[in-house]
Amino acid sequence: MRIIELESRTQEKLDRLLEIWERSVRATHSFLSGGEVEAIKAYVPQAMGEVPHLVVAEDEGGDPAGFLGAGGRRLEMLFLLPEARGKGLGRALLQYGVERYDLREVTVNEQNLQARGFYERMGFQVYRRTETDEQGGPYPLLYMRL
Repeated sequence: MRIIELESRTQEKLDRLLEIWERSVRATHSFLSGGEVEAIKAYVPQAMGEVPHLVVAEDEGGDPAGFLGAGGRRLEMLFLLPEARGKGLGRALLQYGVERYDLREVTVNEQNLQARGFYERMGFQVYRRTETDEQGGPYPLLYMRL
């Protein structure tokens, strides 16, 4: 596995990362309906295009298996192909972000117990909770710090 920062964000690359995002969300965000996933999906390409650092983990063939987005000291996104989970890839991406960009904060959906557990194992602790997500939806958020 090779971790690289995307220098050029071509439509083709962003489309491949969007596929990873969707497969990851459908595997881990069971609290969202299919329609909600589709609605959120419409905003993901813009977020991937605007995040200051977009880092991709590629397999030996150059195919992306996961990615993270970071801005400032905040992890904005971390998504993996479902079949890549549990193999140390998320840890490797997060450690890369912590070492390279001094990442110290992340926000997770409270219902995403796997993500919360992962970040807690990586040393993050909840410091704030909201009843709704940033769009006002009924999805509590946990704000975590390293």
